[in-house]
Amino acid sequence: MTIDTVCDRAFAPALDAVESGRIPGATLGVIDARGRSAVRLAGMAALIPAREVLTRDHWFDLASLSKVIATTVMILTLAEQGRLDLDRPLTDAIPDLRQYDVAGAAERRLTFRDCLMHRTFLPAVEPIYTYGDDPARLRAFVLQREWRHGPPVYSDINYILLGIAIERITGAALSDWPLGTGLGFGPPPGPAVATEYCSWRVRVMQGEVHDENAYALGGAPGHAGLFGTIDGVLGFAHAMLDGSMLSKAMLAEVRTAQERHRTCGWERAFAGWHGGDACSRDTIGHTGFTGTGLWIDFERGLAWALLTNRVHPTRHADSGIMTLRPAVGDQIISAWDAWETT
Repeated sequence: MTIDTVCDRAFAPALDAVESGRIPGATLGVIDARGRSAVRLAGMAALIPAREVLTRDHWFDLASLSKVIATTVMILTLAEQGRLDLDRPLTDAIPDLRQYDVAGAAERRLTFRDCLMHRTFLPAVEPIYTYGDDPARLRAFVLQREWRHGPPVYSDINYILLGIAIERITGAALSDWPLGTGLGFGPPPGPAVATEYCSWRVRVMQGEVHDENAYALGGAPGHAGLFGTIDGVLGFAHAMLDGSMLSKAMLAEVRTAQERHRTCGWERAFAGWHGGDACSRDTIGHTGFTGTGLWIDFERGLAWALLTNRVHPTRHADSGIMTLRPAVGDQIISAWDAWETT
């Protein structure tokens, strides 16, 4: 058995999803700590307005994988450099956050770690794009809005704030940060996988960000907007496995569950999660709304990325992605373990 065999076996559920028409296309990549990798793909990069066969060179809209591949790494790198303190308030970088209520605004007490771990009172999402079309004005809106309070939830607003903080600290856009070959904020330099027909922009999104708020905020905020090829995502995963992406201290921040199953940026494996139940407890993962996902099992020295365009041409269909992801993860671990014991 080889890593190609592992990938072949694990790709079977994704291939079935493509052949049955539940998703247009899928790419699966597997890589280990030694750099051995394999990729399998099937289906279409686009169905409308014209059919386009999916290739290994296609760039996917990674959606919320932007949070972990880009924003989390940026924040932790700046922390390692001493340019921010994870447990200090965001106002260290954004002093004008809720500047008209300096004494009473709860937003001014939120820390970088609070936002990284989604343990704030901020809402999951807000249709920011409906408030205007000027990215600078919309950023000001995010900073000065009195956000409604609720229980801690996974929130895009957390990462929009982190993105603004990075811009303030570095004096540059997030798109200026070097991310490695095969990764970058849009538009991508190569062929792009289509996502959804957007009723607001009145076209199919292909090569421009799917997320409405990311588009309205200029394409490179903190919560979405990143594009990547399968090889770009696998390259990032390998750098996480071999320790070259983050310092040992910062890597511990993403591997250690600090509150329930959340780490800084990532989810850590728990029963019933999207990475499957066969992976080790020392596994982190994250998904993206467009149909993307990345999982890294540090105990096994193994990572895999499943990239699909499950929202094409519409999100309002049952793609089966919630069962597909763990099925692929369980197949990967089963085949990997069988290989390792031979």
